[in-house]
Amino acid sequence: MPNVPLGNAMTNLNITPASIAAQIRLILQDGGSAQHAAGVQWFFKEEIKSHGWYTGDLRRAARSFQREIKNQHALDFLIEVADQLFSSDVLEEKIVAVLMLETLAAKLDDGAFTRFDSWLEGVVSWSDHDALVHYLIAPMVAAKPTRAKVVFRWAKSKNRWRRRAACVALIRGARAKMFFPEITKLSDSLLCDEDDIVRKGLGWLLRETAKYDAKRTVPYLMKIRDHAPRLVLRTACETLPTAIKARILQTPRLKRIPT
Repeated sequence: MPNVPLGNAMTNLNITPASIAAQIRLILQDGGSAQHAAGVQWFFKEEIKSHGWYTGDLRRAARSFQREIKNQHALDFLIEVADQLFSSDVLEEKIVAVLMLETLAAKLDDGAFTRFDSWLEGVVSWSDHDALVHYLIAPMVAAKPTRAKVVFRWAKSKNRWRRRAACVALIRGARAKMFFPEITKLSDSLLCDEDDIVRKGLGWLLRETAKYDAKRTVPYLMKIRDHAPRLVLRTACETLPTAIKARILQTPRLKRIPT
């Protein structure tokens, strides 16, 4: 892992969120691996710009940036730095923006939640999407359940990433057996969605719901099994016992037409 301190950038009298974000960009650019960057594209259908950082190194760098910034500035300043970074089109810069705030999600207010909502417009892949929604938005929804109502607005969006966000935003709550009525309502509204990225998000949500609340989820899966996309249904069943999984995934028999 390369050396990542912000150094003199933190002591400059004219320090701003933009100047710190610019310094972080330079560190990320200099510290990546060109060979790894060339291989990153393999994981994505979308065209991706990457500095070539490995996830573990990137997470440690983000923690280092967070500590240095918090030592001298308030939380709002850190959020502004993250805002600058998430506006980038480079994957690692967007991910670092999220990772710098991940451990602070419980302290973030509705203003931050609205800001993260706006970040969804800048998503370019499932990676920055899931980092943003799973590590920031979902914990904030679980911490303040009234925020869950936003998922129904996202579910109607033309933006595929917002529709996926509607699903992923409820996963942390699903693991705590929260939001079951919201989850089934959302699922009903998205079962006809033809975008695989949305279907995978819905399957992920239902899988976590089934894992932590099988008693209520299995009857729901039986209810939707005849018309749910197979991708959604297969993913939803992954953690269920084999016999229950087989029953849900069994192809329903065609009804005999009276003669």
